[in-house]
Amino acid sequence: MMKLPTWRTMAMTVVLLQLSTLKIFCLSSHADRIVGLPGQPQVGFQQFSGYVTVDDMHHKSLFYYFVESETDPASKPLVLWLNGGPGCSSLGVGAFSENGPFRPNGEVLIKNEYSWNKETNMLYLETPVGVGFSYAKGGSSYKTVNDKTTARDNLVFLQRWFNKFPQYRHKDLFLTGESYAGHYIPQLAKLMIEINKKEKIFNLKGIALGNPVLEYATDFNSRAEFFWSHGLISDSTYKMFTTGCNYSRYVSEYYRDSISPLCSKVMSQVSRETSKFVDIYDVTLDVCISSVLSQSKVICPQTQQANESTIDVCVDDKVTNYLNRHDVQESLHARLVGVRKWDVCSNILDYDMLNLEVPTLPVVGSLIRAGIRVLIYSGDQDSVIPLTGSRTLVQKLARQLGLNTTVPYRVWFEGQQVGGWTQVYGNILSFATVRGASHEAPFSQPERSLVLFKSFLEDRPLPEFF
Repeated sequence: MMKLPTWRTMAMTVVLLQLSTLKIFCLSSHADRIVGLPGQPQVGFQQFSGYVTVDDMHHKSLFYYFVESETDPASKPLVLWLNGGPGCSSLGVGAFSENGPFRPNGEVLIKNEYSWNKETNMLYLETPVGVGFSYAKGGSSYKTVNDKTTARDNLVFLQRWFNKFPQYRHKDLFLTGESYAGHYIPQLAKLMIEINKKEKIFNLKGIALGNPVLEYATDFNSRAEFFWSHGLISDSTYKMFTTGCNYSRYVSEYYRDSISPLCSKVMSQVSRETSKFVDIYDVTLDVCISSVLSQSKVICPQTQQANESTIDVCVDDKVTNYLNRHDVQESLHARLVGVRKWDVCSNILDYDMLNLEVPTLPVVGSLIRAGIRVLIYSGDQDSVIPLTGSRTLVQKLARQLGLNTTVPYRVWFEGQQVGGWTQVYGNILSFATVRGASHEAPFSQPERSLVLFKSFLEDRPLPEFF
C-alpha cells in the first residue's frame, strides 16, 4: 500500500521548489550575466563578466570572464585561469584562444570542442591592473606593479568575487595558468593558505602550471640545450651560449644596459641561426600565426628586441578584432579606461621585471608541504621555457621535499596516440609533457591538454594504452 504524503511533507516540498527556483532566477538575473555574445552559437551554460574593485582608494578594478560548466555546474569545482607576460590577457589568450568555450572566426564565434568548461566552472581574470579591460583611475597604479601587489590584488579579487557568487565559495578550488603565472599562482596560493590559518575561506585543492617561470636561471639556461638538440643552432654557438651567458643575472643586466659584449654577441648569433622563420614558442609551428603567442615575448627582453620586427602578421588577429568591437564590449560589460583599444598584452603596464629573477620554486614547495597538489606541465616544442628546465626543477623539488617516485617516467595517451610523458612524486607532485604542444599547450594541442586537465582535476593517473 502506497503511503500518501503528509501535509508537512507537501509543504516542505513546495518550499524547496520555491527556493530552488529562486536560486536559478537570481543567478539568471545576475547583473554580470552575459545574455549572449555577438555571433556565438547556442549553448546550454551561463556566462558572466564584469568588474571587481580590488583597491577602493586607487580605484583599481579587475575584469573577469566566468563560464559555468556545460553540465551540472553545482557539482563541479571552480578553476581560476591566469595568463602570463607579465601583462597579457587571460580573456584574449586563455579564454578566446586556448581553453575557453569559443574562438573568434571572422564575425562569429565557433565552439571549442575541447573547452575546459566541459569539466568544470572556469574563471578567467585579466590581471594585473592595466591588462586588457582591467583598469585603475590614475596612471601611477600602472608604474608600481610587482609580484607582491599582483598577489594581493588577486587575493582581494577572489574574496570579493565570492560575494558576487556565494554559491561557489565552498567549492573545490584549483588555480591554473602558464608562463609568468609560474609567479602569479604560487604567490596567490601562499596568501590563501596564510588566510586559511586564521579563517577557512578558500577550499584550495591544487595548482597546475604550464611552461612556467619558476627559477629563471634554470628555466632560461636550458634554452641552449633545447636549441642545439633540435638543430636550431650550431655546435660552436652552443658552446659559446653555455659559457658566455649566465641567465641568473640576465634580466638585471639587460635593464641596466650591462650585458657582457660576449653575451650580446651570442644572442645575436642565436637569433641569426634560429632565423626569423621559426617561432621560438613552438619550433615546429609555421610562422604565419596569430599574435596570441606574443604573450610570452615579455619574459624574454633580448629576444624581443632582436626579433620585434620579424613577428609575422600575415594573419589578422581575430581575437583583438573581436574584443575591440563595441557590441562585444557592451555584451561583456567591459569598458576601456585610459587606452584606446584592447590589446593581447598591455602597453601601459610598467611591471617590475626584476621580480623575474626571484625563484618561486620554494613557494611551490611550501604549498606541497601544506598538502596542495601540484602539476607542472610542458608543451615540448617550446624553446623559451623548455621542458628540460621544468623537469630539472621538479626533480630538484622532489629531492628537497624527500618525495619518492610513485609513478615512474612513462608515456601517457590521448586516445590511441601518445599524449606525452609523465612522472609523479609522492602522489602530490606531478610532471607531464604535452607532445607536439607549444608554450601555450591548450592552443596547439587542445585535445591532449583537456585529457591532462581532466586527470589533474580528478586526481587520477594519466591514461595508459590498453
